[in-house]
Amino acid sequence: MIELINISKSYPTGELYSDMNLRLNSSDKVGLVGRNGTGKSTLFKLILGEEQQDNGEIKFPKAYKIGALKQYFDFSEKTLIDETALALSEDDKYDIYKAEKILFGLGFTDADLQKDPKSFSGGYQIRINLAKLLLTEPNMLLLDEPTNYLDILSIRWLKAFLKNFQGEVILITHDREFMDSVCTHTLGIVRRSAFMIPGGTRKFYEQILANEEHHEKQKIAQEKKIKDLEEFIAKNKARAATATLAQSKVKILEKMEILEDIDYDANLKFDFNYKETAAKFLVEVKDLSFGYEKDNILFKNISFALSRGETIGIIGKNGKGKSTLLNAIAGELEAQTGSVDFHPSCTFGHFGQTNISHLNKNNSIMDEIYSVNHKLPEAVIRTICGIMMFSGDNAKKKISLLSGGEKSRVMLGKIIAKRVNLLFLDEPTNHLDIDSIDALTTAIKAFEGSCMIVTHSEELLRAVCDRLIVFTNDGADYFNGTYDEFLEKIGWEDDDAGEKKKVVKPKRTKKEIKKLRAAIVTEKSKTTTPIKKEIEELKALIPTLSGKEASQKNSQVLDLEEKLEKLNAEFQKRLDEV
Repeated sequence: MIELINISKSYPTGELYSDMNLRLNSSDKVGLVGRNGTGKSTLFKLILGEEQQDNGEIKFPKAYKIGALKQYFDFSEKTLIDETALALSEDDKYDIYKAEKILFGLGFTDADLQKDPKSFSGGYQIRINLAKLLLTEPNMLLLDEPTNYLDILSIRWLKAFLKNFQGEVILITHDREFMDSVCTHTLGIVRRSAFMIPGGTRKFYEQILANEEHHEKQKIAQEKKIKDLEEFIAKNKARAATATLAQSKVKILEKMEILEDIDYDANLKFDFNYKETAAKFLVEVKDLSFGYEKDNILFKNISFALSRGETIGIIGKNGKGKSTLLNAIAGELEAQTGSVDFHPSCTFGHFGQTNISHLNKNNSIMDEIYSVNHKLPEAVIRTICGIMMFSGDNAKKKISLLSGGEKSRVMLGKIIAKRVNLLFLDEPTNHLDIDSIDALTTAIKAFEGSCMIVTHSEELLRAVCDRLIVFTNDGADYFNGTYDEFLEKIGWEDDDAGEKKKVVKPKRTKKEIKKLRAAIVTEKSKTTTPIKKEIEELKALIPTLSGKEASQKNSQVLDLEEKLEKLNAEFQKRLDEV
């Protein structure tokens, strides 16, 4: 258990927390959400003791260990086992078997122990850091964007690992599906104080919206009361008969705790700037092959036609050639064999991990976005900057002063501003927060043109992709179906996420199937009807309540609706399996 009591923290730019209180209980796994600048990373630093709060206290149980997963790789030893053993305590420094046990549990083999730690892929290097962290036997893990630069298989493995971790976890990630599948609670910093509820991010934001609506109603009522009091005081303070009463109203006014205005985030809704085209197919790829060396071909004889309105996802392990394929189609690299033919009316925007070098370092962020479309008004450019997490004066920063991640966001902003009918997007969700990713996903779904996306986000794949190009150990293959269809029909080789394989359904007669389905439907009705009735009764009651009681009943409704949604999904799964 960990407890934060009356924590305050300020910087010259403003106050982050004011008398913030937070309590984490045993085995809580908490997803920490919020836009940049709300204090997520600062909270980690305070808990780790890397920074000090201005006021308040942080309490830990005796001998409580907190571990933070490093995102950078700083390996000094020549072998994996020697590098991992560096994390052993002085008392355990000769107990190498402890390091071996954890490494084997994380998917390394006996043959890997003598390999150079720098020779492993990014996903496995993260596992090395995690092995070193676990050797310290922490009670709590603090994880700040642990999925960055991990491929799908590594993300699936990490998800399964965290679900089974026995201690406490606080997780910051832009991957909503990952957070919701791992975490038991969602936490946000709201009006400089901690707000935490059991459940996932969608329930959290629904509750925040309900709380803010209630707060707004209270503020309107308070403003009316203040106005009435001020008018009464002004009319009666000079009259001897009512001066005493007026003075009592002054005291009421002075003691009143004024409710704050709610600072609403900018509306993150946006659309890509679509350029009209009558083309049925925007690009045709025939027998495309590429390798940096003749005896190391990354992909061979890739062929497909991308029709208007269609999105293709490019997926697979890191280092297999996903970005290279996108760069070859976009003309950034020259393929060894094959052809790429664009329709004459096709105009594409290319967001690549390596083409940030195309930015003009002397421009401001706003200037750089304006450079691709001079017709856009300043208000639209500022909206795009806000979506890319450059609000206010930050939008006027020079490109030369930005980090690599910030430059990537500027590149994506330029794609949004440019008039195109084809999008090439290489890991577009990296360096964005959850709200910006939601806005981006909605915009891709609404885009009338075509799209090719390299991504490790299973949520994005499910939301937007119609077909796939899948990179495996044997090269790349075209798959004519969605991501879920791929998982069902083919699945990942070497998937050690611990997920159960599909069970083959027993053969049944039509009569048996009908009888089983009827029994499930009856059970579903019997189970869910009382919950539906309770929800209706609470919704009818809430308008008659006020204050804290109304907020509590609204939270109860959200809990019941979430329970009902889960039950409906479980019954539907049982029906599908019959």
